[in-house]
Amino acid sequence: MHPTSGPGRVQLAGRTMQLAWLREHTTQAAPLFARARAEVGHAWCLCRRPALRLVIRCTRAGRYHLAGWPGEGEQHETTCPFHKLGPGHSGRDRYSTQAIRETDDGVFIRLTTPLARNLDRPETHEDAQDEPHDDRHARRAVGLLGLLHWLWEEARLHTWQPEFRHRTWHHCHALLRRQLRETTVNGQGLDSVLHLVPPFTPQAAAANTAALEAFRARLGRHGTVQQRGMLLGQIKDVAPTPYGVAYRLAHQRTPIYARAALHARATRSYRHAFSKTAAEHGSRVALFVVERSQGGHLVAADLAAMLTTRTYIPADSSYEVVMADALAACRRSFLKPIRYDSADTVLPDFVLTDLHPAAYVEVYGIHGRESYERRKAEKRAFYQHQRARLIEWDVARPLPDLTHPQRRRPGPHP
Repeated sequence: MHPTSGPGRVQLAGRTMQLAWLREHTTQAAPLFARARAEVGHAWCLCRRPALRLVIRCTRAGRYHLAGWPGEGEQHETTCPFHKLGPGHSGRDRYSTQAIRETDDGVFIRLTTPLARNLDRPETHEDAQDEPHDDRHARRAVGLLGLLHWLWEEARLHTWQPEFRHRTWHHCHALLRRQLRETTVNGQGLDSVLHLVPPFTPQAAAANTAALEAFRARLGRHGTVQQRGMLLGQIKDVAPTPYGVAYRLAHQRTPIYARAALHARATRSYRHAFSKTAAEHGSRVALFVVERSQGGHLVAADLAAMLTTRTYIPADSSYEVVMADALAACRRSFLKPIRYDSADTVLPDFVLTDLHPAAYVEVYGIHGRESYERRKAEKRAFYQHQRARLIEWDVARPLPDLTHPQRRRPGPHP
């Protein structure tokens, strides 16, 4: 009997099960993983018929998980957790395998920002988005923004389906946590060097505080080495201090302090994330590199910040926040291509995945700038060459009709 197909269902060693169950019971399912890896070499995704192969990975800690088969992401259903758009829809295309390397043992990332600082040497900032780069060559390392975007894309937090209705930090935390367990950064397990701010509940308050204290205890000076860590959370507000600012995070009482020069650089590099729109109509997510001060405070050595909607869809401007919210209100399925560290990468603003082939959405919020008009012309030429469906919004005009064509009411007869 052929196993029941459908998004979210997989076959492992001849047994069919829900992917959600498998992810929550990896220890219990370890014998099935080991048997499938030894006898077949892969698992099956049942989102379509015939079934599609899945890579079986095993971390150094012996934890199994599944990943999409390289080059086959487009073949999965758009609602499938393993679906990916093809080349040209993600800034990840700009990296070499030195920067992001996927093997059967997991994902290995080379980060530009060191997680241990030699106190005998002067401090430098080497964030990938600030470095001059020849886009003819692949990047050999990932910057902080690239790592943040990679986590978001791998967790599929850049996608939206009508059945989501709403997405909270609780959902984000669960999806991101899984990626941390499966990733190694600069030779260290990401789940051991990155503290992901957990959602607050009264019942979990004590456990959350203990987890933060354990993370903070690993930081600090060891001889001539300053051990660093990373912290990922949502910025609630920014308050001035005598030496700079304090970033107050949602779900966490402990602030992160930063010197004025670092905050000034961050607001220049990530101006949309620190804009008034982000504070009032969206969210701002940040990935911090942190150190522990002599007084025990968490101090930012570097950071990357990202503007999102209130449901955590990434956006490159306040106008894209408006468009993403409008698409969600019209019950559209879509994704937001994200740039990673490549500021000059030409990507669609949004991709509508509820049409076949997919359609594209472009938001035009700047007028009169030569470089912007040139990029707009390049995008239009690409869509025309592909004969792709395109929805355009000039922000000086009202939003276009975003209703799915099958749900539109027929207009009056002439």
